[in-house]
Amino acid sequence: MALKKAILVLEGGGFFIGQSIGYEGEAEGEIVFNTSMTGYQEILTDPSYKGQIVTMTYPLIGNYGCNFEDVESGRPWVEGFIVKELASYPSNWRSEGDLSEYLKRHKIVAIQSIDTRKVTKMIRTGGAQRALISTENENINALLKKVKKIPSIVGLDLVKEVTSSKAYKWNEGIYSWPKGYLPKKRFKYFVVAYDFGIKRNILRSLVSNSIGVQVVPARTPWKEVLNMKPDGVLLSNGPGDPAPLTYAINNIKNLIGKIPVFGICLGHQLSALALGAKTFKLKFGHRGANHPVKNLETGAIEITSQNHGFAVDIDSLKGLAELTHLNLNDMTVEGFSLRKKFLFSVQYHPESSPGPRDSTYLFRDFIQMMRDFKGK
Repeated sequence: MALKKAILVLEGGGFFIGQSIGYEGEAEGEIVFNTSMTGYQEILTDPSYKGQIVTMTYPLIGNYGCNFEDVESGRPWVEGFIVKELASYPSNWRSEGDLSEYLKRHKIVAIQSIDTRKVTKMIRTGGAQRALISTENENINALLKKVKKIPSIVGLDLVKEVTSSKAYKWNEGIYSWPKGYLPKKRFKYFVVAYDFGIKRNILRSLVSNSIGVQVVPARTPWKEVLNMKPDGVLLSNGPGDPAPLTYAINNIKNLIGKIPVFGICLGHQLSALALGAKTFKLKFGHRGANHPVKNLETGAIEITSQNHGFAVDIDSLKGLAELTHLNLNDMTVEGFSLRKKFLFSVQYHPESSPGPRDSTYLFRDFIQMMRDFKGK
């Protein structure tokens, strides 16, 4: 069957003509690339990708189809999706449908049969930029004018678009074949998790470490959290620029020192801002499942899963907290701690999904920090 034409236009003036493999229409956002070889369904459903069009650098995507278990939230959040080639005949015993069907069902505009290596090079050279995918308009100049009207991701509060509207409990652990995700009833610890766009595998990782979880919306006041009498607070991942989230930064300021706090990704950046440090926009971000990070405390190298376009300024952190982890690709901050205040955070994703599990020890470190706080 002949596929409908689709056009990708970048802010810098580049354009690509390919084939539509998703929903017909237009998608706009910041174009980024992800270097993961697998895990496309987890990537699609990660709320941290709100506002972004994702380019997969691995050339063949969709090999193992899609299912209703490998998701990180209730629905996909990417604005658009770009692949070199979509697998025509997916094969996996857990597959419940192909990727194209999945994209169409969730109204995700997507394009294939373009040079994704060239797209990636353009992003690496020119930086993350605004882009648009269209199946409706073939006028390149008209599309380019549209692209230049797309709001920049800098300064936007995207968390309000992805956070939960009400609090809820989570008791589901990590996947265990053949039973799937097993619920747990008894826990040794209780944690309140701020939902800035939280991934389900963070929650599953907590539960599997005998931690009961209450998830709360991003704007939940700090006093309300403390009134729940948790053993600790988790600050989740999420999309976009941390600087506009003044409500979250203020809550974290008031929580630090009063209770153990563990920040992941956006939660890490917000923790830094709460301490008085600064953040900045990376040229093209870190996205993929193969980023090397050095643990400065142990000397160990961890291969990590990452998805962020902003980072903590390393110089601004001096005198405020201890640097604990460093990105070996560009020497940016990947983790810090403030032991006296029972705070630590990492820029990468210890829960993986997708990605390696080198960093799952951080959940055990969180437990130890909660123990130390109780015993102080």
